[in-house]
Amino acid sequence: MFVIFCTLSAPFLPVTAGLRRCMTGFFILPLLLLISLGASAAPAKKKTAEKPGSNATQPQNKEALERMQNRAKLLAKSKGRLAVVPLTPEQARREALVKQEQRLQNREQLAMHGRWKPGYIGGSDRMPTLATEELMGDLGNPRVEVAIHTVIQKLKSQIGIPYVWGGQTPSQGFDCSGLVYYVYNQHLNEKLPRTTNQMYQSKKLRHIKQGELRKGDLVFFRIKKDVPDHVGVYLGDGQFIESPRTGANVRISKLTDNFWQSHYIGAKRVITETALL
Repeated sequence: MFVIFCTLSAPFLPVTAGLRRCMTGFFILPLLLLISLGASAAPAKKKTAEKPGSNATQPQNKEALERMQNRAKLLAKSKGRLAVVPLTPEQARREALVKQEQRLQNREQLAMHGRWKPGYIGGSDRMPTLATEELMGDLGNPRVEVAIHTVIQKLKSQIGIPYVWGGQTPSQGFDCSGLVYYVYNQHLNEKLPRTTNQMYQSKKLRHIKQGELRKGDLVFFRIKKDVPDHVGVYLGDGQFIESPRTGANVRISKLTDNFWQSHYIGAKRVITETALL
């Protein structure tokens, strides 16, 4: 309208003045239109952004809510979690010693208990599949169980004593049969022979199948000779105690190892009701 008015009024005004007014209107009108459009568009945009149910804000609100929930869960866990301080090396050593002592006490109590049973190689003390009458007679016998327990504790107290060929006392040292001879003869009516081969050949000791082994039985091996030349005492759990060879000490070994199984020739039972003092 302003442009039309300038056009109609141009003939009645001087040329220079009319042109000037038309030029002014030409620049002002677009500027006013832009200002008007901007003022009307800004509130609409703000209103759209703040609308709660709009599609643009819904994903953002959902993600924010999930983050808040996760943060709350983490905080709750951190409050309930106790601070764990790692053990010092000395504390760990003491704890290990306490556990070891408890295990030894448990084993001693089981050995004294009337329900203590012999076991298989490589397993805990379980009843063998086939039990002879003699074996069943010894099971639950307090004298037999006490003697077995005493012998095993005496044997373990010799651990670390060096091997000496011909030795049969702690002060001398032990060879394999000397260790057995020293410990067992303190409890038997008839003393054991002195050498490994003599023990194995003794008619007074009954041969035991490997599946019938129990604590206190003698286990024999053939290593360097054609006759039995090494003996140890079965401890249960697939282990036996021995005085192995020159340069080594009395120790506990695994009967289940391939070396010992390949040289194993048999076992004999020493501690029975009739054999004890």
